[in-house]
Amino acid sequence: MKRNLALYIATWFGCGYSPFAPGTAGSLAALAIAIFLHEYAALTSWHFLVLAALLFVPATWAATVTAQVTHLKDPQIVVVDEVLGQWIALAGARTLNWKSYLAAFALFRLFDIWKPPPVRQLEALPGGLGINLDDVMAGAYAALVLFLAGCFNLL
Repeated sequence: MKRNLALYIATWFGCGYSPFAPGTAGSLAALAIAIFLHEYAALTSWHFLVLAALLFVPATWAATVTAQVTHLKDPQIVVVDEVLGQWIALAGARTLNWKSYLAAFALFRLFDIWKPPPVRQLEALPGGLGINLDDVMAGAYAALVLFLAGCFNLL
């Protein structure tokens, strides 16, 4: 039961099993949920930072268990880290609209793939902590760029 729950959370309810770009699938799922929550529950950008904070501990536990089960340091099926990073990226938006959604998605994916310091260094931390913290930092970079773009009315 514990293993199954960890896999559900870590794969973000199956998104991690996508045969093509599971990380992108996880980011898109996080974005779709965010759009839904903004449109139908009136959540604002800072709410996504709160959601990411609330998800961090279960995400770290689930990623750790999944890494142990698969005997891999950072299994590709773990995409809950992309959910955390994507929601943190959205937290930087001054307004949520199609432009900020697109920018948050593109910026998060850019920083997640590029891994500028200290993103790559955080990846070296043990277990679920390393799996998640690199994406948290990539999300923070994306949020900062998004926030600055909003300050200059670019989004």
